[in-house]
Amino acid sequence: MNIIICGAGKVGFSISKQLSSQGHSVTVIDQSSEDIKRINDTQDAKGIVGRASLPSVLENAGAENTDMIIAVTRNDETNMVVCQLASSLFNIQKKIARIRTKDFLEGKWNKLYNKSNIPIDVIISPEKEVAKSLFRRLEAPGALDNVPFANNKVKMLEIAIEKSCPIRNIPLKKLTEKFPNFRANIVGLVRKGKFKFLKKEDKLMEGDNVYVVVSSDQLNEILKAFGHEEKTSKKILIIGGGNIGFHLAKMVEENFEGARVKIIEKNKTRAEEIASELTSSIVINGDALDEEILKEANLEESETVLALTNDDENNIMACVLAEKTGQTKRTIAIVNKSNYSLLQNSLNIDDLVDPRMTTVSRIMEHVHRGTIATVYSLLDGDYEFVEAKVLEKSELLNKKIKDSDLPENIRIGAVVRGKQVIIPGGDFIFEKDDLVVLLASRDQLKEIENIFSII
Repeated sequence: MNIIICGAGKVGFSISKQLSSQGHSVTVIDQSSEDIKRINDTQDAKGIVGRASLPSVLENAGAENTDMIIAVTRNDETNMVVCQLASSLFNIQKKIARIRTKDFLEGKWNKLYNKSNIPIDVIISPEKEVAKSLFRRLEAPGALDNVPFANNKVKMLEIAIEKSCPIRNIPLKKLTEKFPNFRANIVGLVRKGKFKFLKKEDKLMEGDNVYVVVSSDQLNEILKAFGHEEKTSKKILIIGGGNIGFHLAKMVEENFEGARVKIIEKNKTRAEEIASELTSSIVINGDALDEEILKEANLEESETVLALTNDDENNIMACVLAEKTGQTKRTIAIVNKSNYSLLQNSLNIDDLVDPRMTTVSRIMEHVHRGTIATVYSLLDGDYEFVEAKVLEKSELLNKKIKDSDLPENIRIGAVVRGKQVIIPGGDFIFEKDDLVVLLASRDQLKEIENIFSII
């Protein structure tokens, strides 16, 4: 597929890296010569310096022969114009745009996006996507991550293995002997910074971060099996009242009965604005690193603290201060610089969230061919959880898992058949319309696309 990416920032760079490594022909446009040089020097992609909103620049990028355009510049209006030009002048079939501004996303103005007005096929709102991701973490307090698949029938959980974990040091093939009600697939883990696909003989060790696929109705049971019986937080402190913090607070208000949310926002005008739009959340105007402000927010009583400002260092410091209260609480910080993840354990922060990868995952959902739907990227896109349907012409149809020619670097986590969620073993036989949730390495994704192809 021929793809143009407009914007070579963190998101554009990551998308380009993933797509080019999967064999797509990728061209990236950006006004920054430095960012384009980085693309040209490190990726199998073509970088062009220029304004993506100019027809001549798009033409130079090969727009006339392009299948998809992804507009992720820092400017909403530029992204909208790019999609308009892509449709009107070059007849590009698939147009994806990142849009941040509230006016462009909500209420009567969102009727702009159709073939007659602004022809954008997919709109990605990064702040809303990150807020959803954080909310899912609050829903599963014992997990580092919680991602839904198959219309929320299946969950992928990322769980840290602690010393007290009951299933630590037990071979995976013996788990059901010791835990008869254990209905989940542990498909992979990160150990000492390196990813590993798991086999039946493998054991989980302290310090591992494991990826588990489970039926949604078994979520609490599986978390309990891993030694996590934490209750959903009712006292939540959000530091930063930007779009992410605001959307998260709104979700908590609408879904967590009895929850008490407090938000600390430094900008007075913004604090007043979100206070008027939220129902029960308390908004405090002040600096979250100020001891008096933290006292006013009752930091010590908070069960979960989320630092969601635009400043990585402030977010980390806020979580460190929260930990220093001596009270047991969960801390989550947004960080845009990937190297800060090295500090997570030493600073005792429970979770560092990279908003870039959340946006990348949402965009990648709309890139894959065949019947591939939900996509969730891991480890900078080196691995992906995907959801795909078995069609009548699929080579998997009526085959056992152990007899199929699936690539080595994939693991099937769950299969949804109608209303039933199946955690399959080697003797499981695929049927037409089965929804398959699997984990695959990046270099196997092209083959996965072919296996689940529509043609």
